[in-house]
This record gives sequence, structure tokens and C-alpha cells, in this order.
Amino acid sequence: MSATTPPRIKGVLAPVLTPFGTDLEPDLRTFVAHCRWLVRQGAGLAIFGTNSEAASLSVDERVRLTEALLESGIPPALLMPGTGTCALPDTVRLTRHAVQAGAAGVLMLPPFYYKNVSDDGLFAYFSEVIERVGDRRLAVYLYHFPAMSATPLSLELIERLLKRYPGTIAGVKDSSGDWSNMEAMIRRFGGDGFDVFPGAETFLNRAIEAGGAGCISATVNVNPASIVAIWRSRDPAERSALQARADSVRKIFQTQPMIPAMKHAIAHWSGRRDWRCVRPPLTALDEDAGAALVQQLQEAGFGIPDAHALA
Repeated sequence: MSATTPPRIKGVLAPVLTPFGTDLEPDLRTFVAHCRWLVRQGAGLAIFGTNSEAASLSVDERVRLTEALLESGIPPALLMPGTGTCALPDTVRLTRHAVQAGAAGVLMLPPFYYKNVSDDGLFAYFSEVIERVGDRRLAVYLYHFPAMSATPLSLELIERLLKRYPGTIAGVKDSSGDWSNMEAMIRRFGGDGFDVFPGAETFLNRAIEAGGAGCISATVNVNPASIVAIWRSRDPAERSALQARADSVRKIFQTQPMIPAMKHAIAHWSGRRDWRCVRPPLTALDEDAGAALVQQLQEAGFGIPDAHALA
């Protein structure tokens, strides 16, 4: 347990896929192996994001998976656990656990069941979590994903939270797909130590040029080294070429539902069929769709290096 504030996390993070067994229980050993592989490729770990099937995981399961990572020696400073839920006590418990573990920050969805809630209501929710956790080490990264949550986070709400909790409101993952919104966040709040992470590597090159903090993107799960290379490059021409290559891979995965598609690819290259398992209501790719996906990826020259390590 860390007693000091961890350094700000930057760069490329994976919303880590959660492997399940055929009994639909989380596979802790494979989860740890996947996280280790991602770290070796230079990625950070935004565990319990959308692509982690976090909404299908219980609070106890999230805690248990986090503990498995810590016990395996994964540095907590590489972790940005997703802690936002609809139930305030659950969010507080998950957030407190992450802070006490020494995580670099937490990625916090707004409560997403009730629609058309006011900024006052959202401010009260985030404020209540921060006050109940009551720890100066807490770094909250807001999760703006209106297409899934149907609960957008306005610039006015962010400004209000920053004024009330400077230093604690550390940044945002913007999965809106709207570059103008991401750019507005960088320009309006970047000088206040507010870090903006686009929710797809598609925007990474533009984010770097504008002063963004990296990206938190689904396909980091399967293509980490290539996406990390964009972040690390200091040559604009090289970055553009790397960006085009990463975009071409992402477009192939987007021809299928992303979570089952990524899991199918890992299953194919690792030889572990269990990797195809998703929790209902999601369904695995059928054999034809999976074969078509793999063929497209292979024709594009894509493969998952050292995939046996994910098994």
C-alpha cells in the first residue's frame, strides 16, 4: 500500500480485456498474463473499462482481479481502474480500494441509468465520491462516453469540478469520437493539469500535437506495440505513417463487435479457445465471422507477436 501520491500516468493504456473460463468466471491467471504482456509492450492498464466488460463484473470480482495483479508484481502506478458505477457506495468502495493500492488514478463513469440528469446531479455524485474517499492521493479521470452511458459530461461540469477539486480531477477519457470536443478540453483545461486521453488511437497523433496525454483504446489489447510507437515517436512524418498503419488494423476489428473480435483474435493467435468467452448479453463471434476476421487481419500483415504469453 502506497502512502505517497503516484506520478501522473501518461501514454498508451489498454482497457484490458477480461478473460473468462467456459464457466464464465474470470480467469485470474490469464488476466495477469495478458496484463504482463501489455506492460512489456509499453502499455498502461486501464482495467475495468468498457472493453473489460466491466459492467458485467461484480464489485467483488473487480477487487479480486485487482488484487491478483498486485500480488503478481504489476506496479500499481501503471493502473487506472474503472470505478464508476450507478451505485454510489460501490463506486466509493472501488475507488477507495484503488487509491489504497497505489493506483495512478481511477477512471470514473458517471451514474448512467437515469437519463437527462442535470449537471447539478452529476456534480453532486462526483463530489460525494471524492468527499467519502477523502484521500489526497485520489486522481479522478472522468469517463465521457455519451454513446454508451447516455450521460455526457459537459465542459461546464468539468470546469466546476476542477474549481472545487483542483489536483483531484486529473483528466478525462473522451470516447465521444468527436475530435472538436477533445481539442476543446485540451485547450480549455490543459493548463490546469487536466490530462485528456482520446478513447481511440485514431486520434492519438492529433492529440500529441495538441498536447494530449496519450490514449486509452480498445485495440491496445491486440496491437499495443504499434500504438505505443506512435506515442513515443518524435518524428511527425514517422508518426503519421505509424498512425495510418494502426488505423488500418483498427478498421478491420471494427467490422465486427469489438470485444468478441479482439477476444477471437487472441484465441486464434494464442491457441487458447477459452479466450473467445464473453459474458452474456455479449456473444462470441461465430466460426464464419471469426475466420473472416482472421483472414482480413492476415491479409493486412497483422499478427499478435508472442501470443503464447497471453495463454
